[in-house]
Amino acid sequence: MSGIFDENRMMQAFKRYLPAGETVLAGIHGIGLESEIREVFGTCFYDEEGGRIIPDENGGLLEVKKSKYSKWDVYIGVTAHSLILAECEVYRHLYEFDNNPDMRGAAVREIDTCVRLEDIGNCFSFEEIGNCVIKNAWMGAVNCTVTLKNGGVIKLQLPKRGGIGNGMPHHAEYREKILAALGSLNGGY
Repeated sequence: MSGIFDENRMMQAFKRYLPAGETVLAGIHGIGLESEIREVFGTCFYDEEGGRIIPDENGGLLEVKKSKYSKWDVYIGVTAHSLILAECEVYRHLYEFDNNPDMRGAAVREIDTCVRLEDIGNCFSFEEIGNCVIKNAWMGAVNCTVTLKNGGVIKLQLPKRGGIGNGMPHHAEYREKILAALGSLNGGY
């Protein structure tokens, strides 16, 4: 478990989800408290056996809901334009599929390559975020509830300290940068 408190490992995990042309400005180890992610894909189908969404010109709309209601270790990072979440270990999520989605607040994502289920819900542009409520929690931690414009919700906890050992030496500095970025979505932190 202490291996997850490593900035190098964290930066490697972020690379998988980093939007083209962007760099990670700050990242920390945090705790995922709850998530309900919603994404709508166009002209595709779900390959249940392979656990992936496959583009298909004869396919239709597919809404994927990815949820988790128990705590998990997650790297939380920000770029100039995005919030990035990378799980520290492989965790299970609840997936629900709908071929006739409610399109209120949803943007259709057209794909040209396969998308694995575990790659859904890891990077959110600040434009996708409706608001972020930041509240103090126990022992100096801060809880953030990020509400997406499409109705999705992510609840995160940003601990005051960077974990065991000295693997996260920039934790305090990066935590403040993340809170400032998320707080600015509501006009200030």
